[in-house]
Amino acid sequence: MAFARKVWKLLVAIKDGLALAFLLLFFILLYGVLSARPNVASVQDGALLVRLDGSVVEEPAMIDPLQTLLSSELPTHQYRARDLVRAIRGAAKDGHIKAVVLDLSRFTGGGQVHMQEIGAALDAAKAAKKPVLAYSLAYTDDGYLLAAHASEVWVDPLGGAFLSGPGGYTIYFRALLDRLKINYHVYRVGTYKDYVEPYLRKNQSDEARSARKELLAAMWEGWQADVNRARPKANIKLVTSDPVGWLKASGGDSAAAASAAGLVDHIGTRTEFGDRVAALAGKDDASKLPGAYAHTRLSTWLAANPEARAGKPIGVVTIAGNIVDGKAGPGSAGGDRIARLLDEALSKDLAGLVIRVDSPGGSVLASEVIRGAILRHKAKGIPVAVSMANLAASGGYWVSTPGQRIFAEPGTITGSIGMFATVPSFEKALAGYGVTGDGVRSTPLSGQPDIITGLTPEFDAMIQMGIENGYARFIGLVGKARGKTPEQVDAIAQGRVWDGGTARQIGLVDQFGGLDDALAWVAKQAKLEDGKWHAVYLGADANPYASLFERLRSDDESDAPEAAADFAGIVAARQQDHLARVLGEFERMLGARGAQALCVDCPVSAAQQPRAKAGGSWLALAAQIFAPLRD
Repeated sequence: MAFARKVWKLLVAIKDGLALAFLLLFFILLYGVLSARPNVASVQDGALLVRLDGSVVEEPAMIDPLQTLLSSELPTHQYRARDLVRAIRGAAKDGHIKAVVLDLSRFTGGGQVHMQEIGAALDAAKAAKKPVLAYSLAYTDDGYLLAAHASEVWVDPLGGAFLSGPGGYTIYFRALLDRLKINYHVYRVGTYKDYVEPYLRKNQSDEARSARKELLAAMWEGWQADVNRARPKANIKLVTSDPVGWLKASGGDSAAAASAAGLVDHIGTRTEFGDRVAALAGKDDASKLPGAYAHTRLSTWLAANPEARAGKPIGVVTIAGNIVDGKAGPGSAGGDRIARLLDEALSKDLAGLVIRVDSPGGSVLASEVIRGAILRHKAKGIPVAVSMANLAASGGYWVSTPGQRIFAEPGTITGSIGMFATVPSFEKALAGYGVTGDGVRSTPLSGQPDIITGLTPEFDAMIQMGIENGYARFIGLVGKARGKTPEQVDAIAQGRVWDGGTARQIGLVDQFGGLDDALAWVAKQAKLEDGKWHAVYLGADANPYASLFERLRSDDESDAPEAAADFAGIVAARQQDHLARVLGEFERMLGARGAQALCVDCPVSAAQQPRAKAGGSWLALAAQIFAPLRD
């Protein structure tokens, strides 16, 4: 009995401890939510500090407070591209702001279209006589695309600039599948739908290689053109054509090599950089730290300058990340979640609607659910435009078909009009261990799909016909939207990916322009004058937990150690990203999904890697493919 009493006391103590811990956690969260809002009163004369400690995205992923609390690391910071553009353009007209500072030391990347939009905002600041200063330990492609627009580019003496251009290898699994005797069933339509090639081949097909070369060439040409316009003295050809010779000429000193190639203006420490900013924007009298300068944080400036709310509302719905079934997101495009946002907005008397797409696609059913919700707005007779960001491919183009006008940038990746589905089965592998199947079927579909004992020819044929029917529907939607016959669409579809410039030439896009251009077009169609309308971003309500975690991270004043900035450090970081992508490929290979309109082979930055998974059972596969699609 004495032992039992001791155990009971121990359990009670554990219970009381947990209750106290959760109570304390609750009050910490409550305090954070109530007090973490940026202090508007702290806005001061000086520089606008844009410290990008993370990636730039179209729509930041929702922070899971429980997962964050249980994790050993805080979530990676994500910055909304339009917030950066608004703040920098606003700083150009703000009398308090004397300069714009870009700190890219821990910048992890963003899409090319976003980088060019932010670069244009930096140009506007310079045109307003506001100097723009960029600093980093090391620049890579995305970061340098921003830094090139600065008045002064600084690099740490131990850093440099390492430019690689787009491209890389894809992992092919055919030989591994053969060795493991895994029977990988692939159902697809589209000569260029090369997502499934790694499971069918040991190398890239000629068709896929040709299309990929053209796409990457267009993207690289656009990147170089932007940098050359912003910084004509940068010798990009020297850096990329003979990187070893370029670095060797400076004795292996990467910072000196970057300066010799005209990529940077000054080599200096963070303190020296801060002294330079202080000379332009003023010193921080409240700080005694070396290199301190007067500044306003990005988050503080945004809080002090809310977006205009005058006039009629024009709705903007964001479709960012993989399109998946269910309520996933923000950060991924859950079909049910986005459709609900649109349906709830039907009563808001919107003057028009802009569909902002930054997605490689995904679930056919989820894409159709979103398209149906957009059509309900279109049925009200309001103008509907589409604004494509970095990606609007496959399902991302499917949801774009209701648009009366499609805007894209030359660097936008679009098209990939095709469909596929995959199912692995393991009958050959298991037979080698003496595992076989036997039984009675009442029909050829009884017990199908059976991934243990194999799929029947009838099931295979029906899945393929379902994919072909879905593709016919896809090109029919595109043809109706773009004024083309199905045959004309099929000639430019076949799963092929296009850059925005080519997409405009072949009629998949109407004109070049960003989100502001799409909004202006909708306002004009709705006969609204300037100042008589404002954008309403559907579902953009702040996450109540986000401010707490932002405060805990202290994003603009982080004391976290700098990331490794030399060439070896960058390689190590890319190695980790590559490993994560390989593991993701294995997960996709064994994952259960229905029919997909997904451009997995689209070249994207680390910031655009999918953040949500679409789950499902093997038994649900056929149901998803054959399910009736709603108009």
